[in-house]
Amino acid sequence: MTHPSFSSSKRHLSLALASIAMLAAAGAAQAQNALDNVLKAKTIKIAVPTDYPPYGSVDKNMKPQGLDIEMAELIAAKLGVKVELVPVTSANRIPYLQTRKADLVISTLGKNAEREKVIDFSSAYAPFFQAVYAAKSMKLTSFADMAGKTVAVTRGAMEDQELNKVAPPNVDYRRFEDNNATIAAFVAGQTQTVATSAAVAGDMLAKNPKVSAEFKLLLKDSPCFVGVAKGETALKTKVNEIIAAAKKDGTLDAMSKKWLGKAAGDLPV
Repeated sequence: MTHPSFSSSKRHLSLALASIAMLAAAGAAQAQNALDNVLKAKTIKIAVPTDYPPYGSVDKNMKPQGLDIEMAELIAAKLGVKVELVPVTSANRIPYLQTRKADLVISTLGKNAEREKVIDFSSAYAPFFQAVYAAKSMKLTSFADMAGKTVAVTRGAMEDQELNKVAPPNVDYRRFEDNNATIAAFVAGQTQTVATSAAVAGDMLAKNPKVSAEFKLLLKDSPCFVGVAKGETALKTKVNEIIAAAKKDGTLDAMSKKWLGKAAGDLPV
């Protein structure tokens, strides 16, 4: 004979499991309908940076601008919807995606194993790299060409570390305490070359066209990906289609040249 309390416990357990299953099913349904919701609302919310030029900043009229902004606008245009730009920082961009405050994150987002546990990623849409820059007139086709030349670099930064691995031993390093001082030294002609990130270099090129500097040598590349909430397969597939088409027709290269001074080139899918 079954004890009454045991039967009651079984019923409660069954109800609890049924509730969990219903919630999971509802969650799965919700996870799969982001694209439908975007198309129905005719608006897509995209998290972007506004304090990290040239990927994202605001102009004198407080209008967002930059490579990530243009990418967000491109995706919205191809979907046939309006774009609602949601300003984020490095710290809150992933939580905004997880809590559905944004449908996508386009904010210089690199892909790694830890992040892949909590969000999904599109194909890469833009490079994010550290490189050596110099005047267009300077021949600099390999790191060997840097022998004996002066280079401005921020002390301890990734580009400082990477350059040490590949540059000749007789490169004349001029190390500075922050990016502003590093760029100021190069722009003022105190060094022949500068090693810095794509973001810092892009801002430098935009603000100092008279320097006539250009990308010369790649140190390290960590491409940018669009962040998509876990399970949003339909939305991710559509974003990948848009990126693939923009890659094929040269749009990605044009955007990268405009904001970073270098074509996007081969990007991982």
